[in-house]
Amino acid sequence: MSDDLALSPALLQEAAGRFGMLAATTRLHIVWVLTHGERDVSSLADEVDGTVAAVSQHLAKLKLAGLVRARREGRHQFYVVDDPHVAAIVRQMVAHLRGDAGRARGLGA
Repeated sequence: MSDDLALSPALLQEAAGRFGMLAATTRLHIVWVLTHGERDVSSLADEVDGTVAAVSQHLAKLKLAGLVRARREGRHQFYVVDDPHVAAIVRQMVAHLRGDAGRARGLGA
């Protein structure tokens, strides 16, 4: 196997973990919204049609996984995607699914 195709078990595990974090539709929706700019928990909850408590739990998991980061401003925490590669992958997948093939399957926006 060429060096380009060789992947260590640790790298495979880390990649699977990152993709696994995005396998939950609410977390994927949160990341999608955050690719368009930072939000506080209340705004995110409104935008993803979830409760503040549930969105907070998802954000904690995403933050622990290194996919989002938070900054405090007064009493509010604002979240943003912490990895531009993850943001690009999510945007590319959505764009792909919104394409002609996606519309044919009823996935277009």
